Amino acid sequence: MSKRDLISEYSQDVATDNRKRRKTDLDDGQTLMADIPKFTANDAYTVGWICAISTEYVAVQAFLDEEHDRPEYVSPNDSNDYTLGKIGKHNVVIAVLPGGEYGIASAAIVAKDMLHSFPNVRIGLMVGIGGGAPSQKHDIRLGDIVVSEPRDGMGGVFQYDFGKTIQGQNFYTTGFLNQPPTVLRTAVNGIKAQYKRKGHKLEEAINKVLDDNPRLRQECKRPGSGSDRLYQSGVVHPPNYDSACVEHCGIDPLHLVLRSERTKEEDNPAIHYGVIASANQLMKSALVRDALVAAKNVITGGITGKEVLCFEMEAAGLMNQFPCLVIRGICDYSDSHKNKTWQGYAAMAAAAYAKDLLCRIPPIKVEAEKKIVDILSDVGEKVIGVARGVNNLLYEKRIQDHKTILNWLTPIDYAPQQTNYIGRRQPGTGQWLLDSAEYQAWLETNKQTLFCPGIPGAGKTIITAIVIDNLYTRFQCDASVGIAYLYCDFRRQQEQKTEDLLANVLKQLAQKQVSIPDSIQDLYDQYKDKPKRPSLDEISRVLHSISTLYSKIFIVLDALDECQVTDECRTRLLSEIFKLQERERANIFSTSRPIPEIQEIFKASVSLEIRARDEDVQTYLAGHMTHLPSFVLSSPDLQNAIIATISKAVDGMFLLVPLHMDSLAREPTVGHIERALQNLPIELDETYKQAMIRIESQGGGFRELAKKVLYWVIHARRVLSTAELQHALAVEPRTLKLNRKFIPNIEIIGSICAGLVIVDTQSNVVRLVHYTTQEYFDRAQDNWFPNAEINIATVCVTYLSFDEFESGICQNDKEFEERLQTSRLYDYVSHNWGHHARKASTLIPEVISFLERKVQVEASSQALLAVKQWPWQVGYSQDFPKQMTGLHLSAYFGVEPVVKLLLDKGADIAAADDYCSRRAPILI
Repeated sequence: MSKRDLISEYSQDVATDNRKRRKTDLDDGQTLMADIPKFTANDAYTVGWICAISTEYVAVQAFLDEEHDRPEYVSPNDSNDYTLGKIGKHNVVIAVLPGGEYGIASAAIVAKDMLHSFPNVRIGLMVGIGGGAPSQKHDIRLGDIVVSEPRDGMGGVFQYDFGKTIQGQNFYTTGFLNQPPTVLRTAVNGIKAQYKRKGHKLEEAINKVLDDNPRLRQECKRPGSGSDRLYQSGVVHPPNYDSACVEHCGIDPLHLVLRSERTKEEDNPAIHYGVIASANQLMKSALVRDALVAAKNVITGGITGKEVLCFEMEAAGLMNQFPCLVIRGICDYSDSHKNKTWQGYAAMAAAAYAKDLLCRIPPIKVEAEKKIVDILSDVGEKVIGVARGVNNLLYEKRIQDHKTILNWLTPIDYAPQQTNYIGRRQPGTGQWLLDSAEYQAWLETNKQTLFCPGIPGAGKTIITAIVIDNLYTRFQCDASVGIAYLYCDFRRQQEQKTEDLLANVLKQLAQKQVSIPDSIQDLYDQYKDKPKRPSLDEISRVLHSISTLYSKIFIVLDALDECQVTDECRTRLLSEIFKLQERERANIFSTSRPIPEIQEIFKASVSLEIRARDEDVQTYLAGHMTHLPSFVLSSPDLQNAIIATISKAVDGMFLLVPLHMDSLAREPTVGHIERALQNLPIELDETYKQAMIRIESQGGGFRELAKKVLYWVIHARRVLSTAELQHALAVEPRTLKLNRKFIPNIEIIGSICAGLVIVDTQSNVVRLVHYTTQEYFDRAQDNWFPNAEINIATVCVTYLSFDEFESGICQNDKEFEERLQTSRLYDYVSHNWGHHARKASTLIPEVISFLERKVQVEASSQALLAVKQWPWQVGYSQDFPKQMTGLHLSAYFGVEPVVKLLLDKGADIAAADDYCSRRAPILI
């Protein structure tokens, strides 16, 4: 049809419409019709057809009954490519997404631009390929067609998380979207009845098109049935392998879902009607696919079933703004086994169905529909608003992906410690260091090192926090400056190996970047699905690469003396940091006790000793007078005496200041305080001893609780969270249930221990006030806590024996994680009861009682041995040796007296777990 004929046919309608047309602002304040002439051939087109990829675009062009000239006019901001033509009696405008662009946002923008240039479009079609979701109810195969159809009053397109859904990743639902327009839904019902009665002739239509277009035959003909392989959901295609599944996944019948050939009486391709799931990226997880395929409201792995038939990537960008029917030819099974072999045929099948559908609709029915632009005129910028909204969600997804990758580098975050330490700083203290010539020169000069040694308890860590805070304040607006810091801790050696510490420096430098640098992304992609971690050399190489993004880098290292010397951790760390300094202009600030080995390393560096300055001590004391009895506040002379006496007594050791203040806070009269001031201990050991004497003098309940707190914190094999410690303190002997009435308030825990422990509210841990406190109790534990290991081991096995664990092992990840979340001490006691029992000086009856509880033993072995190696790992809670016995566990921990006793009581030495090697408890 010529443009003149089109104009003549539609000019009267268009003239009438132009008089009624309102301004519809869809893009940056521009009016949709502002620049369009009154009569254009564009107004003749009432059906909008959108394709995502060129394969789909070619397919619809091949099915056109007429192909028209390209449009003479498009909106100035319209970047779409159009094909115009006729299918049946309908004029159709076809657009395709830009090459290399996929997803919801791109589809929404293409639809918006189409409406700018073709404002008379009244119905829409989204036609192309998608991933099938086969089930026992729906025998979906490659080459079949899925048509969106509303269910239970909800639209036929279901929108879920905009993140990539690869086997094992998290999943979030968004909701059902609007229904297709009535005229299309009516036509679908009509053609469904026709096909059911007479069958369809789609295959014949495809073959005719291929006969007319022989160049398309190779790409678009129906592949052989042998290439239609549906793998079992647990079979995952190896990542980073693009070669055919037959090479890597094989054709073993045990790996495949076996299906019989379709009979001649069955439609092939088959047409399926129902819910299509739409997101911004490919569905590659068979497990998530199957969960969504499940019947409505059936929950699998935390995902609620939606009876989904197909997965695709564009429709969610259209349904609420561009009324359309979604038609998808199935080219793969929405799993990790992507199959491009079927894309051409699937696109042809979808286009053939869409043509059949359009040919059933009388043009007058389409013309009776409201124009899409009129539907949208009441909502203004809604079309582009969805694109913006999607882009916002995509931005949030990128942020989440950013966090995922950085946490993969290392989950350790020193920011809570920094917040805690800087929060304990008395305002005004430490200013002497910031004002010093040494610090100022360190700030201004490249490749500088400032080494700050100090005696134990001098306040080195608080000074470090002050330096870090000063750096972030000074350079907060300068994206060219990188800052990283480490707090070494003798209690955290398992998570502070050289690789861990260097990875943390890398993580902190990467955090300041807007997006994940390619070098980190490549490292993540290389290792994310592997059970091993990057080597030190690989981390170092990426660290040097990231460092080039900054003009200057500051690295702050606190308490190098607490960095472990085993495996040369400290030596290797400093070697890497110094290499970074030399090559990438890094400045280093470090604190340590004055250990000769460390001082030798820094002998050529600028050194500035840290010790408690009188002015800082006096500032701290003046700021904490309110913690003393009220009679002190009414006596300036007494306050001055306290400040003068303590300032002199601490002799450069800031740690003594709060301990002395804590001792004075408990004195009842002026006389008692004056006497205490005369007898202030000046040595740490004596100060700790006096603190323990104060604890012993407390009332019975508080005394025993304080001692429990101390021996748990001192003897725990790792740092305990506040919730773990609270549960440990609440366990009563010979009980079968945790009585939560005995859980102590965390504020009480912090107040009854004479200043020897600190409750870190930022990190949610309870720890000793200083590493010298641990050293003191290591020397004096027999005096204060002779039965600590016995008591702790007893609490551990009592907790493991609770009736709530009689249900045995958890059957899935969700149930297992809920158990660990509810029973907060369970992880610790499962991993460590045996270590405490081994250190105990006697055989503990409760240990034997626990090991004879078969169900509780199996449950604890799950917590001990089920390891979640990656955040996205699914099914990890079931990957551990089941059928372990009490003899297995006692042998695992090396508790020899218990092993002997169990054998004497008749334990089966040959009892095997269910791992492939069928391991017995003891090898003879």
